[in-house]
Amino acid sequence: MSVGRTIRTRFPGLGPPRPAPERAAPDQGRTGPGRRLDRLSRGQAFWLVGVILILLLLSSSAPSPMYVLYQQRWHFSGTALTVVFGIYAVAVLVALLLFGSLSDTLGRRRVLLASLVGEVVSMALFIGARNLLWLLAARAVQGLAVGLATGATSAALIELSPPAAPSRGTLLNSAGPTGGIAAGALVAGLLVQFAPAPTVLTYALLLAAFLLAFVGVLAMPETAPGQDRGHQGRDQGRDQGRGLRIRPSRISVPAAARRPFALLSLALIAVWAVCGLYLSLGPSIALQILHTGSLLTGGLVVALFAGVATVGQLWLGGLPPLRLAGTGVVALLVGLALVHAALTTSHAVLFFLGTAALGFGWGTAFLGAFRALAALAEPARRSELLAAVYVVAYLSMSVPAVAAGGISGTWGLHRTALTFITAAAFICVAALLGLCWMVARNRARRGARGTPGRK
Repeated sequence: MSVGRTIRTRFPGLGPPRPAPERAAPDQGRTGPGRRLDRLSRGQAFWLVGVILILLLLSSSAPSPMYVLYQQRWHFSGTALTVVFGIYAVAVLVALLLFGSLSDTLGRRRVLLASLVGEVVSMALFIGARNLLWLLAARAVQGLAVGLATGATSAALIELSPPAAPSRGTLLNSAGPTGGIAAGALVAGLLVQFAPAPTVLTYALLLAAFLLAFVGVLAMPETAPGQDRGHQGRDQGRDQGRGLRIRPSRISVPAAARRPFALLSLALIAVWAVCGLYLSLGPSIALQILHTGSLLTGGLVVALFAGVATVGQLWLGGLPPLRLAGTGVVALLVGLALVHAALTTSHAVLFFLGTAALGFGWGTAFLGAFRALAALAEPARRSELLAAVYVVAYLSMSVPAVAAGGISGTWGLHRTALTFITAAAFICVAALLGLCWMVARNRARRGARGTPGRK
């Protein structure tokens, strides 16, 4: 699956209308060496892939409430903590750019199986973790597994959507990731607070879930066009050999799109920097503001942040892209102001209100900016531009978080968080001005043509 198609399927409304994906015909009545009996119906396979999508993102946020516990146990710095988080984001980005189209040729099922094997290995590394290096290895493998699965899950959900509800796959693609992040943080926080050996039990449960998902994928029908159609002998070997070729995504921004790309990238930088801070240092900041030793608090903070993002995307997802992005940036500014006030007053209510506003801003500004960016290039160049968007988003999530962790060792977490919030607010203001300029320019162009249109 190309980077462009991954974005279009994960976020509804991106790009021009496309024909429905080709649905692979079921293998009924065929026998022989190429025969495999699919035991799951298309409807069952749809929900299986949806569960896998949520599980992948659930597992990615599960370590967040435990970072404080790991830090207390192994006495590593805030810089090391954020590097553990950042290496995951970099690994996801690498996998997306290298393997984003692999499932189009190798097949959805094979790529999902490979991703689940990676997740099992990652969970085993977490269970056996004895020091910081184990955590780094576990997060790197996990990031590669999530990035590998992204294209396959996005396409499979669209291809398996029931004819009576064709938008169901797009809806799950949109709400699944942030919903999974929220669920992972909440469940892990509960286990950390109330269950024995949470740094083992959490990952053992996830490992078991991934093994069950692996068995399920073995029984699901293949949906990639041209795959699992009974290729045998030399033809099958030749087709699979072509499918194993890695075709890295080209990264390019068309000359005509560079100014609006730069302006919209400000919104991406702001939302993903805030996201990175919350998923890495958010639990530590919460414990300091609330003056509590309850590790459940960290899970609740991340769950609130991601959960409200899901609500925002589902509620306002139908707005025009620039209006949606602008609404999100305004919500970010409100959230940053509330969290800044909470840091200076140690006021718990302000902190949770600010976290909810930031989550709402993250979900809506992210979705709006992505849709607006997707419209900047011609269809033939869109995947190249969206590859550039991926680079901006994931580097914005990892680099500022790692920098904040490094500075916190000298300045302290409180001062670092205040500085980070102030810097993010300036970026949000610049992003909002850029969005206003783009809206005004679009209105002027429509006025010159005498035609109405969406912002």
